[in-house]
Amino acid sequence: MDQDTNKNNKEDIDLSGALKDTPDSQNGYRAIKYYHESNAPKIIQLVMKSSGGLVKNEKQAGYVLFGFVAIAIIIALFLFFNVNKQTTTPPESYTNKPQFLPNQ
Repeated sequence: MDQDTNKNNKEDIDLSGALKDTPDSQNGYRAIKYYHESNAPKIIQLVMKSSGGLVKNEKQAGYVLFGFVAIAIIIALFLFFNVNKQTTTPPESYTNKPQFLPNQ
């Protein structure tokens, strides 16, 4: 019986309007912005600042970052797949040289 009563009480509670009567929502108070604050990520802002005026908006900064990442991946793949292609001396250069012959 006690569990049924708790279940009914939980279903009857409606909290959808609980915060409507707070002082902030009645008077419309909000945080004051004293300066223009951009919603752009910090890395985009950094690219725009450090470009010296070449990158004028957030969209161009995104393209610059995308190009940088693409070039970095290409260089990484180039270095990764060219590790095994080191120059080695061919075995025929070792033949008939006394320092490479077995001791007799």
